[in-house]
Amino acid sequence: MSTVESASARPPQPKKVLHRREHHGRVFEDNYEWMREKDSPELRAHLEAENAYTQARTGHLKTLSENIFQEVKARVQETDMTLPVRNRQWWYFSRTQEGKSYATMCRIKVEDPDDWTPPTIDPATPHPDEEAFLDCNELAEGHEFFNLGAASLSFDGSLLAYSVDTTGDERFTLRIKDLTTGELLDDQIDGIFYGATWVGNDTIYYQRVDDAWRPHEIWKHTLGSEEDQLVYREDDEHFWTSVSTTRSERFLLIGAGSKVTSEAWFLDLEDPNAELTCILPREDNVDYGVDHAIVGGEDMWLIVHNRNGVNSELAYHPVGVVNSLDDATTLVAHRDDARVEGVSVFANHVVLESREHAIERAFLMSLNNDAEHPGAQAFTEFEEITFDEELASVITGNNGEWNAPVLRVGVSSFTTPARVFDVDLATGERHLRKQQVVLPGPDGREFDPSEYAAERRWVTSRDGVKIPVSVIHRADVDVNAENPVLLYAYGSYETSMDPGFSVFRLSMLDRGVVYVIAHVRGGGEMGRAWYDTGKGLLKKNTFHDFIDVADYLIAEGMTTPEKMVAEGGSAGGMLMGAVANMAGDRFAGIEAVVPFVDPLTSMLMPELPLTVTEWDEWGDPFHDPQVYDYMASYAPYENISADKTYPPILAITSINDTRVLYVEPAKWVAKLREVAGADVLLKCELSGGHGGVSGRYEKWRQAAFETAWEIDRMGLQDG
Repeated sequence: MSTVESASARPPQPKKVLHRREHHGRVFEDNYEWMREKDSPELRAHLEAENAYTQARTGHLKTLSENIFQEVKARVQETDMTLPVRNRQWWYFSRTQEGKSYATMCRIKVEDPDDWTPPTIDPATPHPDEEAFLDCNELAEGHEFFNLGAASLSFDGSLLAYSVDTTGDERFTLRIKDLTTGELLDDQIDGIFYGATWVGNDTIYYQRVDDAWRPHEIWKHTLGSEEDQLVYREDDEHFWTSVSTTRSERFLLIGAGSKVTSEAWFLDLEDPNAELTCILPREDNVDYGVDHAIVGGEDMWLIVHNRNGVNSELAYHPVGVVNSLDDATTLVAHRDDARVEGVSVFANHVVLESREHAIERAFLMSLNNDAEHPGAQAFTEFEEITFDEELASVITGNNGEWNAPVLRVGVSSFTTPARVFDVDLATGERHLRKQQVVLPGPDGREFDPSEYAAERRWVTSRDGVKIPVSVIHRADVDVNAENPVLLYAYGSYETSMDPGFSVFRLSMLDRGVVYVIAHVRGGGEMGRAWYDTGKGLLKKNTFHDFIDVADYLIAEGMTTPEKMVAEGGSAGGMLMGAVANMAGDRFAGIEAVVPFVDPLTSMLMPELPLTVTEWDEWGDPFHDPQVYDYMASYAPYENISADKTYPPILAITSINDTRVLYVEPAKWVAKLREVAGADVLLKCELSGGHGGVSGRYEKWRQAAFETAWEIDRMGLQDG
C-alpha cells in the first residue's frame, strides 16, 4: 500500500478549551466545542490548515485522481439533453454542453396535440423552434456555489418561477421570468425553502423556514402585490410543511408531517369562496397521504395510510372531510411482507408504488370511467410493470399531465444504464425513448453491460435477521477470492439504496473492486418494520448489521481487512463513526461524508436546525434520560478511545451545511487524533453545502479524489 506523503505534513493542533455539557446529571467534557463559532477567524484558519494538511498527505493521489476524473469525463456524453417532457402545449427538456457545468432549460411547441411521441432533437444542435428560457450557467456566473431550488411554470407556460441558492445554506431567492419577453418581473421573494407551486397564472404558493431551518409556513404571493398572505403556519416543532396541487389541478394540498405522524389540508381551486379544510386531523403515529381521483364520475381521495399496519394500505373515500379512516374503503390491504409507498393518480389510471423483498415495484390500474361502471365499480385490478432484470428500480416519474395517454417509466440497475420508456395506456405497448449513453473510456474500450454482474445475498445478523446485500463486480472477478471491497451503507430515515447505474462505480469495478451495498436496518428496503427496528432505542441494529456484513465478507473469503474500505454519508456518516469505534480493525480505511458524528450534542440543542424534528428518528435525549444514555453508548464522538484500533479515515464536510453542521466532523477529527492518535484527514469545502461542491465538473473532481483515496487504501496501484 502506498505510504507516499509530504515529509513536512503535520496534522493541525487546534487549541483545547474545556466545555462541560451537563444534562440529566450526566457530565461530558468536550475540548473542541469552541469550533462551533463559525465566524471565528481562528476556526476559519483551522479549517484551512486541515485542508492544507489533507492536500499534503494526498499529493501522491494526484495522478490516480486525475485518471479517474478523465475516465468519468470520457464515459459521459457531456453534450446531451434530457428526454422531452410534455406540459400542455410545450415539450420541456434541458441541455448540457461540453465545458459547461450547469444545464440550460429549453422547450419547443407541441405540433400535434394528439401525438405524444417526444420530438426528435439533436443533442448537439438546437431545434429551429427551440426556446432556451433559463441558462443556469449564466445564473451561476460569479458565484463559487450555485444551486437551483425551483423551476416552476405558470399554468399557461408564460411565466417561470425559479429560485437560487449561492451559498449552500439552502435558503433561496425566488424570481419570476416572463418567457414571452425574457424579462424579469419586479417580484422577488428572499429566504424561502425549496420549490414554488403555481395556481393559475398569477398566484404562487411557497414555504418559509424558521430559525431551525424547519419549513413551517405556507405563503401565497399574487403577482405585483407587495404583501404576501400567510396561508398556514405549523407551530409544532416536530412537523414540516409541504404544498402542492393535485395532478388534476382541482385541489391545493397542504401537508404537515413529522417522521411518524401527518395531516393534510385541501383547498378547492374551483370554488372562489372555498376555505382551507383539514381532511383528517392528526393522530399520533398515523401517517397518511392523499391524492385526487375521479372514479366513475365521483371525486375521490385515494389515501395511503398506516392506520391498520406499519406497511400501509391504499383506501378511497369521497372528497371532503374524512371523519375516520375506518370510513375509508380498502383498495389494497396491508401486508406484512410488502410496503405500500405511494400512489399517483391520472384521469383514467392509477399507479401504485410498493416494495417487496428489498425490490422497488410499480403497479398500474385502469379506471373504467364510463356510464356502465359508476362510482367504485370503476376500479379494476393492479398489474405489475415488469422489466427484464431482477435487481432493478422501476420509477414512474416525469408524468405531469392528467390526461396523458402514456405513462413514462424509468428503469435502472447496477449494471445496465438507465432507460426511459413510454407505456401506451390503451395497448400496453412500450416504447424505449432514451437510454443513458456510456461512451468508451480513455482506453477506447466500449462499455458492455455483460462484462459486469450483480447479485443479491442474504447475510444472517447476530440476532438472526436476514440482511439483504447487493454485490456488484466485473463478471470476470472471482468473488470467492480475496478482492478489494468497497462496503457502503446508509441505514436511516427509511431511505432505500435501490439499484442504479453509476459511471463512477465503473472506475472501481474495472480495477477489480467488488462494490457491496449492505441494506442495513434503519433503511426502508424490507418495509416499515426494517426502519422501525433501526431507529431510536434500536439504532445499534444498524451498526451491528454493517459489521456483521463485513465479517461475512471476510469469512467467505471475498476480501480481507487489509483490502476493505467502508463508506457512508450524512446519517450513513454516523454509521461510519460508530463502526470506526466498534470494528475499526475490519477495514483498511473509512470514508465519512458530511458525517453526523456528534449526534448527542446536536440532539440536546433544540435551537439547531432539524433537532426537534429529528427526535422522532433518534429519540429525545433532551427530555428522556434513557434516550440520553442509549445515544451516549454509541455516539461516535463520545466513544473515541485510546484502547481502540482505528483505520485511516477521510472525513468530508462543507462549512455552509445546514443539515449536518461542519463542526461535527471538525471536532471528531480533532478528538480522534488527540485521544486515539488516529490517522485522520478532513476536507472542508469553504463555499459548499450538504451536497458539497456545485457544478458537475467540480463534483466529478471531488468524487474522483474520494474514489482515489479509497482505491489507494485498498492497496491497488494505479498511475
